Amino acid sequence: MPRDPVSAPAVEDRGVLRFLTCGSVDDGKSTLIGRLLFDTRVLLTDTLATLRRTAERRGLSALDLSLLTDGLTAEREQGITIDVAYRYFATARRKFIIADAPGHEQYTRNMVTAASTADVAVLLIDARKGVLTQTRRHATLAALLGIRQLILAVNKMDLVGFEQAAFGVIEAEFRAWLARHSDLDVDLKTVPLSALEGDMVVERGARLDWYRGPTLVELLENAPAAARAVVAPLRLPVQWVCRPSASGTRAYAGRIEAGRISVGDGIAVQPGGLRSRVTGIAVGEVPLPHAFAGQSVRVTLADERDISRGDMLVRSDDPIAPRASFSATLCWLDATALAPARTYLMRQATRSVKARIGAIDGKLDLHMLSWNAPDDGAIGLNDIARVRIRTQQPLIADAYRDLPATGSFILIDEASNGSVAAGVFN
Repeated sequence: MPRDPVSAPAVEDRGVLRFLTCGSVDDGKSTLIGRLLFDTRVLLTDTLATLRRTAERRGLSALDLSLLTDGLTAEREQGITIDVAYRYFATARRKFIIADAPGHEQYTRNMVTAASTADVAVLLIDARKGVLTQTRRHATLAALLGIRQLILAVNKMDLVGFEQAAFGVIEAEFRAWLARHSDLDVDLKTVPLSALEGDMVVERGARLDWYRGPTLVELLENAPAAARAVVAPLRLPVQWVCRPSASGTRAYAGRIEAGRISVGDGIAVQPGGLRSRVTGIAVGEVPLPHAFAGQSVRVTLADERDISRGDMLVRSDDPIAPRASFSATLCWLDATALAPARTYLMRQATRSVKARIGAIDGKLDLHMLSWNAPDDGAIGLNDIARVRIRTQQPLIADAYRDLPATGSFILIDEASNGSVAAGVFN
C-alpha cells in the first residue's frame, strides 16, 4: 500500500529539518521539490488546477512540477532557478523547510544564502551527466558553511533505464573525489531516484527494486537536525532594553542563541565584563525558572548595569573574551569589488560595529576548488575569500562550526546600506 505521509499513525515528532537542494543546472532540483510537495499532498486545489492548465497550454503530457518553485518571471521563461525559493511540507514524522538553490555559477551567492541555515544538503546529479564541476563546487560550499550531512541524490534514473550500473559509477566517482578532500568533513548518504516519475522520492516505486536503502524522504525524516546548542556556553545577545513602567524593573530581552539560563545564575555582560545575577526570566508574561536556546526571553538582573542593544550575556565563569581581530571566510555579494582600505559596517547577532578588511589570505578557485592568492588582489561578485578583519570595537564571536548564530556576520556598505558580504568566523 502506498505510504500516506499525512495520515500515517502518529509517531515520534522529530522536529523541524531545514535542508537545501543544490547541484548543477538542469539536474532537476525544482522538479524534485515539486514532487515532494505533490506526493506529500500539501498542494492546494487551485495550485493543482493552475499546473494542469499550464500543462494543457504547453501540450505537456504531465504536470510541470518545477513551476511550484520557479516563481520569478525570468525563471519561468528561462527554465532555471535564479532566486532562492523556500517551500514547506510535512510528513507524519517531521516538518520540513526546503531551500531550492540556483545551479548557475553566477548565482553562487544565492546558494550560500540557502546553505547558511540548512541542516542537510541534498546534492542532485543528473544520471546521464555524472559528477560535474558545479556538483563539486556546491558540495565544497556546503561543507564550508558547516553542513555536515550530505545526501547525494542521483536523479533522472528514468533516462538511463533505471540501471544499477549507472548509479554505481556516479556514486563511486563522487566518493573517490570526497576521499581526496579530507577537509570536507561530511556524512554522505546516497540514493537513486526519478523526481519526474516519483521513484524513491516519497514512494519507492517498482523500477528501482535493486536499491534496498531508504527513500529520500526516509533519509530526511531520520536525519538529525543541527544541534540547537542547548549544552553549549550561554549566548544571549541583548536585542531590547525595556522597563514595563516608570517604577518597574529594567529587563533585557533577546533570543537565547546557545546554552541555557536559570534564575540565580551568575552572568557577565560582554564586552566590558560587568557581572550580576539573574533574578527573573519570562517568556511574554509567563515567569520561568530557566530557559533554553531558541527561546526569546526577558531577563532581569540583581544589579543596575549599563547594558544596551548589542551586548552579550554569558555565564560569569565563561573564559571567552571580546576580540577585535578575526580570521573569516566571506562570500562577496556586491557588484563593486571589496576595497580593503574601506570601512564597512559589520552586523553580528544584535551588534553593529565598523570593520575593515586587513588582508586577503586567499580566494577560492571555484574550478580547481583550491585556495589561491588573487592574481589582481580583487574580490568581486560571488567570490569566496579568506580574510582578516579588524573591528573598531571588540565583540564576542565564536567559530561558525561551533555556534553558527554568533559565528556569522554580514558586511554593509554604509553609503548605500546594502549588504555586500556574508561571512563566518573561522
